[in-house]
Amino acid sequence: MRRLALCLTMAAALYLPTRTGFAQEKKESLAQQADEAGEKAHASEESGSMEIWKWANFLILAGGLGYLIGKHAGPFFAARSAGIRKDMEDSLAQRKAAEASMADVVRRLAHIEADIAALRSQGDRDARTEAERIERHTGAEISKIQAHAEQEIASAGKAARMELKRYAAELAVELAEQKVLARMTPDAQDELVQGFVRNLK
Repeated sequence: MRRLALCLTMAAALYLPTRTGFAQEKKESLAQQADEAGEKAHASEESGSMEIWKWANFLILAGGLGYLIGKHAGPFFAARSAGIRKDMEDSLAQRKAAEASMADVVRRLAHIEADIAALRSQGDRDARTEAERIERHTGAEISKIQAHAEQEIASAGKAARMELKRYAAELAVELAEQKVLARMTPDAQDELVQGFVRNLK
């Protein structure tokens, strides 16, 4: 564009060499216009060049970003999706476990009165069984004590009877001795001695 402006200026200078005053002013005016046109064209060229560079930079930047996003976004979003899926599965498992636990608690609460009644009944049966066992044990012990006491009484009675017989025998012997001594006269004593001697022969 600058060359075009220079060509126009040179042409004007060649075709209008003879004019004076007005021609000179016209020439200057044309030259000034040509310079302005050249500056505008140069500015337009620079502006267009800058616009191209801006678009080129934008396209390079967009391409680089697109490459990086394409390279890393897929694995990132896949990992993120897997993490979200795992969190959802864990939450579902925890929810199922909580529901099962709650159902178990509700079931136990529904049967708690029956369980308490069964426990009371079992406790009563156990208490009766224990009381019967203690009663049987106590009766057996009492029977043993009675049998032992009867044996002791029988043994004491037997010993007392034997002692009484011995004492009675001693008394009988003593009484017999006293009677014999009371009846024993010198004639009777001689007769006894003679009888004894005859028995020895």
